[in-house]
Amino acid sequence: MGISETLETTNLISGAIEAPRYSCALGGAYATAVGIFGTVPILHSGAGCGIGQLFGQFYAGGQNAGGPFGGTSTPCSSLVEEHVIFGGEKKFENLIKSTTELVNGELFAIISGCVPSLIGDDVESVVRAFKEKNPGIPIIHVNTSGFAGTSYDGYEYFFDAVINQLLEETPKEKGLVNVFGIVPSQHIFWKGEANAVKKLLERIGLKPNLIVGEFDALKNLKKISAAEYNIVLSSWIGHKTAQKLEEKFGIPYISFPGVPVGPKQTSEFLRVVGERLGVSSDLIENLIATEEKRAYRFAEYIGDVLLIARPHPYFAVVADSNSAVSITKYLANEVGYLPDLVQITDNPPWEARKLINEELTVNLETPAWPEIIYEVDAHRIRENLKDRNFMFLLASSLETFISGPEFNAIHLTVSFPSYDRVILERSYAGFSGGLTLMEDIMSKYAGPL
Repeated sequence: MGISETLETTNLISGAIEAPRYSCALGGAYATAVGIFGTVPILHSGAGCGIGQLFGQFYAGGQNAGGPFGGTSTPCSSLVEEHVIFGGEKKFENLIKSTTELVNGELFAIISGCVPSLIGDDVESVVRAFKEKNPGIPIIHVNTSGFAGTSYDGYEYFFDAVINQLLEETPKEKGLVNVFGIVPSQHIFWKGEANAVKKLLERIGLKPNLIVGEFDALKNLKKISAAEYNIVLSSWIGHKTAQKLEEKFGIPYISFPGVPVGPKQTSEFLRVVGERLGVSSDLIENLIATEEKRAYRFAEYIGDVLLIARPHPYFAVVADSNSAVSITKYLANEVGYLPDLVQITDNPPWEARKLINEELTVNLETPAWPEIIYEVDAHRIRENLKDRNFMFLLASSLETFISGPEFNAIHLTVSFPSYDRVILERSYAGFSGGLTLMEDIMSKYAGPL
């Protein structure tokens, strides 16, 4: 086993970075707003910020369009040189007014970028004045200048704005749980993952509030403060949101390293959640028994391909921490694949890396622990893949065309960016998610005989 941390800092990255696998904070907040159906993003930024996210965030998240309020249809102040000199507050004020008059939305999310922050536009006062004149229009402001962080930070900023500007103290609702840690577009299987987790929680009698990928945006967002518990499906993303909700509304939280993939992870997830929420252990165990029986019975159908064509191969993963941990644990603990190298690309904070390292070492049932590298630079990621033993490379579409020629490996895109596959509701979450992952891997080499 080896653990290498080539990135020296989590807050300030010096030097040039080639093709990082995330966008800026504006991109994360923007994608989160678009991922909560009924929310209308209003960008106070240059026009390039919006159109750039269409190509760099939505298309990269599984070739997905921006939807009715994303991409080229997004209201934007489109700041230019004139506004840098004289300010853009008046244009921004007119944009809010016209958007709320013309667009039928449940919630309007002002997302401000670098230019207003640099020139000193008082966005807060403009929004406050509009809300005073129009108290019936739900609106929040998310300050996401590009230098404020990555798209993962933008996700947190969005919910921070929701907590500060939208939520009120409400009576707790028995069994209601919020779920955080799945970032729209940034996690390329976000829609399918959210749906799978929702169904799992519903089957044990809980009331999951997934928020992303759901309709009734304003209703679901306002329900956040009524939750009995928060569930965070990440070693670090969504933790700030959960901590703030605990401080402000007294909602405790529990976290997992990622969305559960396959029977073992899913069973553990249900048992832990059930214990914390007081769900009947009999209900949990009956569900697990039923679903594990089905998942393992169906796994027998790939037995010949697994054992004859590629028995116990080494594999490498290049992905965000959520995806890397869940996929690696499934392949090692349930399929018998051997992890060679795992490169974490979302630049998690130092305090999260200890947990990630433990998940990828201590919690692996394998004779071959992987080398773990934290890296965001595409060139260095590529260099780290050289002279390894892996036969499969589960990575992003940036590795699609180099996997075979350079590494003699079979490639599958499982992480951002994903320009080489269209992803709608597909995911690897839940009891059957592992089977879907194996379908995708084995379809690359199985048959014809």
